[in-house]
Amino acid sequence: MVTIASYNIRKAIAADRRRRPDRILEVLEEIGADIVVLQEADRRFGSREAAIPFHMLAEHGHYRPVPIARRSASMGWHGNAILIRTGLVEIEGCDALTIPTLEPRGAVRADLRIGGKCLRVVGMHLDLSGLWRRKQAHAILAQVADGGTAPIILCGDLNEWRPRQGCLQDFGVHHENVPLGPTFPVRRPVGRLDRIFIGGGVRVEASGVHSSLTARTASDHLPIWAKLKL
Repeated sequence: MVTIASYNIRKAIAADRRRRPDRILEVLEEIGADIVVLQEADRRFGSREAAIPFHMLAEHGHYRPVPIARRSASMGWHGNAILIRTGLVEIEGCDALTIPTLEPRGAVRADLRIGGKCLRVVGMHLDLSGLWRRKQAHAILAQVADGGTAPIILCGDLNEWRPRQGCLQDFGVHHENVPLGPTFPVRRPVGRLDRIFIGGGVRVEASGVHSSLTARTASDHLPIWAKLKL
């Protein structure tokens, strides 16, 4: 069994417009996932430094980032990052995925081992334009297909408001769309923008949206989670 979470942390800017990475870490502690996929994990300008300072993540002690970043101060690639639970999950490989963009966007891939089993995890934050989201979905699927029939999880902020159309159709051709509730905006969620897709024999044991008091103030999205059997 593996628990995965996906969370757009909005560069750790809380509802009071203050940068509060401690609140993000508190939310992650509440969820207790083995693997966490983050969006907007880095600041957008300058050195693109990590929104959660590395020393705070180290002091927290539960997670370490998959080494995908191409800038020394960053945690991820175009804000997409993957955290794994220290001492439980091993890294076998990782890469930043280049996708067609109208605005700066990207995706990341990590090949992991947990409990002796291999797992491919893909994180993404797709475009606001429906046409570009579909182009990005096709590019991501093409770049992760070399995993064959191995267990795979694709997740992130897809920015897709329609319930079953657009890029959801593309990801859903060969992958199961995990049932989840609305995550955005955090005060009164109506949009199911954050999604998890699974394939390669992965089964859903439980899934949901984490909506604690801290989660409702830490970002403008609520995090999602799923307990999965490989």
